[in-house]
Amino acid sequence: MDALVMAGGRGTRLDTDGEKPLSPVAGRPLIDYVLDALDASGVASVVVATSPSTPETAAHVSAPIVQTPGEGYVADLDAALADDRLARPTLTVAADLPLLTGAVLDRLRRAHESGSLTVAVPAARKHELGVSVDTTFDHDGRTVAPTGVNVVGGEPSRTLVVDEPRLAVNVNRPGDAAVAREWLRS
Repeated sequence: MDALVMAGGRGTRLDTDGEKPLSPVAGRPLIDYVLDALDASGVASVVVATSPSTPETAAHVSAPIVQTPGEGYVADLDAALADDRLARPTLTVAADLPLLTGAVLDRLRRAHESGSLTVAVPAARKHELGVSVDTTFDHDGRTVAPTGVNVVGGEPSRTLVVDEPRLAVNVNRPGDAAVAREWLRS
């Protein structure tokens, strides 16, 4: 399975002067944690999707780049997935998940059976950790939040809910960065 890192967002909620994927958490850029996790996993290859908002990120990474139009997550994801270097199914990972590990990614890859997979965590877990919850949806009577990790493969589509703190901490706001720093230091 190939992997696509989504690294084109402006990061306006994070309130940073620089590009969000390069925002430091515990002394390292966010995207470096994600790339290290992918390197430690069993993915076949990694491509990084950047946009006109993230030229320094494109220069920073050594992985192949696909330039997207910077028109929002879904439009950029569609543009990136059209790149012929990515075979379906494709593991997609947001660049703002500094607690991610190769073992967690491999567990999610093994959980993928066919089609597409949305990975979510209980919203209650995010609240317990003290991180922001911007988007939620109901799944089997539980309020869950998307993690920023998915498998795009076609139909059928299913949701996998995992109570995994490493997937619950995505850095969208300054408080999220503080929580991630504490986890990384412990």
